[in-house]
Amino acid sequence: MSIYEPLYVDYLIYFNRDQDYFECHEVLEELWLERNRDSLYKGLLQIAVGLYHFRNGNLRGGTMMLQSSLDLLEPYPATILGIDLGALVRDVQEIVKQLSQSDVQSVTYRNLSIRIVDEVLEQEISRRSLELKPNIPQRRSPTRGRIYEEKMKAMDQSKS
Repeated sequence: MSIYEPLYVDYLIYFNRDQDYFECHEVLEELWLERNRDSLYKGLLQIAVGLYHFRNGNLRGGTMMLQSSLDLLEPYPATILGIDLGALVRDVQEIVKQLSQSDVQSVTYRNLSIRIVDEVLEQEISRRSLELKPNIPQRRSPTRGRIYEEKMKAMDQSKS
């Protein structure tokens, strides 16, 4: 039995391996709702949403989401959930600072990476990475969750 939530492990894979921030949002939102809207998961979720917006040219939306993630994550310890949250927070702070400058159009987008500091989590990520097929970043529609399942069920019924 894993000490880490499977959806959290998937989030880390989509974040680090695929840089698929849309899918990061999908999997972590599901976990966030299951965990009574835990602010730690919300902050991690908002980083993915902020990077998604930033990469797609929505600089205002990206800045707002990234700043909101900082507001949620800064009170947490530097190491939590098997990751170096402190380094991630510093990376996000740097991006927010750049995006808050007057010459925001000159800010170059860059992907972030979440540093894994727990060997058990690293092993779970390695194992799960073999099962979880890589995603092409920026897919525009969900591939899991209630809405996706309802859509697939409706498609199956229409084939009958």
